Amino acid sequence: MSAASPSPQRSVVEFGGGFRPTTFLAGLVVVVATGVGARLLTENVPTWLEDTALADAAAAIESPVYAIALGLLVNAALSAAGVRDRIASGFRTEFFIKTGLVVLGATVVLSVIARAAGPAILQGLLLISGVFAFTWWFAGRLGLDDRLRALLASAVAICGVSAAIAAAGAVRARKEQLAYTASLVILFALPSIFVLPWLADLLDLSPAVTGAWLGGNIDTTAAVTAAGTIAGEEPLQIASVVKLTQNALIGFVAVGLTAWFAFKVERDPDGERPRAIELWHRFPKFVIGFVTASVIATLYLEGASEARAEEFETVVKGLRDYALILAFVSIGLEFKVSSLREAGWRPIGVFAAATVVNIVLALALASVLFAGFTI
Repeated sequence: MSAASPSPQRSVVEFGGGFRPTTFLAGLVVVVATGVGARLLTENVPTWLEDTALADAAAAIESPVYAIALGLLVNAALSAAGVRDRIASGFRTEFFIKTGLVVLGATVVLSVIARAAGPAILQGLLLISGVFAFTWWFAGRLGLDDRLRALLASAVAICGVSAAIAAAGAVRARKEQLAYTASLVILFALPSIFVLPWLADLLDLSPAVTGAWLGGNIDTTAAVTAAGTIAGEEPLQIASVVKLTQNALIGFVAVGLTAWFAFKVERDPDGERPRAIELWHRFPKFVIGFVTASVIATLYLEGASEARAEEFETVVKGLRDYALILAFVSIGLEFKVSSLREAGWRPIGVFAAATVVNIVLALALASVLFAGFTI
């Protein structure tokens, strides 16, 4: 194979596919237009349905639901018209997710995390370790590729698509593996937005335990926010802190995966070890952006007036929400049922089993660590 020809086992980090400005811009226009539609629905549907029997449900549905649903509908329409694949280069899920995560860091004031640091960090460490270990082991038992094992374990144990992206960079996973994992995350996260708050109410869990449970086991930050909104204000606050704590652990997992794959899985057959600089090359740089944004925001808000602090929060959250809406629209647009069929039942079985373990373990930990906890 010539040096100019990429391997068919190409990394999602190394290669982004062929770039054609015209089709890229067409795809980007579709993403932005669909995102605007999702935002309009989020803002207006509760008003349209406020005097109907669907008022409560309409008020509880958050932007991720509309974004994914519209993304899937537009996906189907573009596929039926035969143009989806031609403009798919504009569906930049990774870019929008990474941008949203960096901006998200500016909403995480370090002092807020510190108040719930003990139970949140302990739950995060125990939950991530337990669920990651189970998923890695079970996927290995079913004979899945090590890179796909890493993506599945990271996604279900930490925070869904963003963790899968970090893992993809660390292990040099293929773009198809990342797209498949993202599809599974959405497939399992959407029902949890509605089912888990209902189960929390059925089990008569306290607001703090409910929030810690939701934040601990729902895979995506956006889905956690949506579920927390349904559960109530206090569960939403606790769920956000718990999920953000787990988000902050992405970097540690990424470093561990980078080291493992660089020095163990991909070690040269002749015994030559990769250079240590490989750890830096593979480390997901957006994690640094997340932490940096958090530090800058904390320092700024400490000296800002209440009015400036509110203005800053409004602007940052608006930017974050738009970036994440575009990311979830892109996920809906990138979802391909054919990829699920091609991968077979084993990855779906692994993800389903890991999700059950995640739900049970998160409930146990939340019930112990957040018992009697109040804001």
